[in-house]
Amino acid sequence: MTLLRAVARTMLASYFVVNGIKAFRHPEEFTEAAEPVADNLLPLAKAALPTQASVYLPDDTVSLVRVTGIAQIAGGLSLATGIGRRLGAGVLALTMVPHVVASNPLRVGAGERDELYGKLSKNVALLGGVALAAMDTEGRPNLAWRARAQKEIFARESSRARRVAERQARELAKSARRTAGKARKEIASVIS
Repeated sequence: MTLLRAVARTMLASYFVVNGIKAFRHPEEFTEAAEPVADNLLPLAKAALPTQASVYLPDDTVSLVRVTGIAQIAGGLSLATGIGRRLGAGVLALTMVPHVVASNPLRVGAGERDELYGKLSKNVALLGGVALAAMDTEGRPNLAWRARAQKEIFARESSRARRVAERQARELAKSARRTAGKARKEIASVIS
C-alpha cells in the first residue's frame, strides 16, 4: 500500500466517521432530510425481505438515521485502517445512496435549490469516491482475475502432463514391443 493511498483513504473516511458520529448522537438534525427516503425505503425493504430479517429494520426515521450513522462509522473506520477497506467502502457507498436521493433539488422551491445543488454535487462526489475506493485493488489483480489465471495455468499444466503421459506410454509400448520381440527370438532359439 502506498502512502498516498493510505492518506487519501483516511481523508475520505474522516468525513464519514464525523458525519456518522453526528448522525448517531443527534439524529434529529438529519430526520427532516431523511423522512422522504425513509417513508419510501422502509416499506419497500420490509416487503422485499423475509419476515425473519425485516424485524431487524428500524421502524422510524430517527432509528434509520442512527443505523446509517453506525454504518458510516464502521465503514469509515474500515476504510481508514485498511482492514476490510473494500467492504467498508462498499458500505459507505450504500449509505450515500439515500443522501443523494434526499438532496434532489427538484423537490423544493427555487429558494432552496441552490443549497441542494451544492449538497447533491457533494454527495455525488462522495459516492463516486467511495465507489472508486471499493473497486481499488491497489494494482493487484482481483479474485476473478486470479481464478481465471489459475484456471488457465491448470489447463496448460494438465495439457502438458497429458502430452508427457502419452509420450511415456508410447515409449513404454515401444520398449514392450522390443522386449517381446527379443523374448520371441530367445524362445525360438531355445525351441529350435
